[in-house]
Amino acid sequence: MIDVVDVIKTYRRGEQRVEALRGISCQIPRGACAFIVGPSGSGKSTLLYLLGALDRPAGGSIRIDGADLTGMSEADLNAYRRDHIGFIFQSFNLIGNLTALENVLIPFLPRGVSASLRDRAEALLDEVGLSDRKHHRPRQLSGGEQQRVAIARALIKDPVLVLADEPTGELDSKTGDEIYRILRRLQTERATTLVVVTHDRRFIRPDDLVLEIQDGQLLTDS
Repeated sequence: MIDVVDVIKTYRRGEQRVEALRGISCQIPRGACAFIVGPSGSGKSTLLYLLGALDRPAGGSIRIDGADLTGMSEADLNAYRRDHIGFIFQSFNLIGNLTALENVLIPFLPRGVSASLRDRAEALLDEVGLSDRKHHRPRQLSGGEQQRVAIARALIKDPVLVLADEPTGELDSKTGDEIYRILRRLQTERATTLVVVTHDRRFIRPDDLVLEIQDGQLLTDS
């Protein structure tokens, strides 16, 4: 369960104070597929980054499965993000000189990679349909293949939460459909909570949770 209570986020832009989020409260059940929607500049990505412990709110609280992100030290926040949250970005964020397999293993490279972990990374690449592309580098992969590598990377640590920021924004519509099919299948099979920021509402299903933000405030929670 994600529990967001009265979250405020402000920025300084020169002499101007920008209110990115203005007292947002919402709940996302564990295992849900939730979409954050709204116009550009509404605060969608700001909320996603706060959920991902990439930033701190100026006020309010965020709890994920009982863990209070807003009360954590910087070191604990970094560890929580590293161990429990998977990220999928619009621009893939793969390392160009690493293979697909090595890119999936990036979260663990600083600590060393065991044989069992390597086997798990290979199995994930098989799950996303890249069994024959494991040793290719990003420049040798299509956009859709790169995003599938990013999905496998997000799942390698068996996260409680996967956050996707416009995951099909760089892809054509057919490839985007394929990416969402993979995301939904893996999210359902693993009972992982999936939160997606998107401009494209055609991927939203009637039983999905929709959080609509405008001018830093939540309009709907349905």
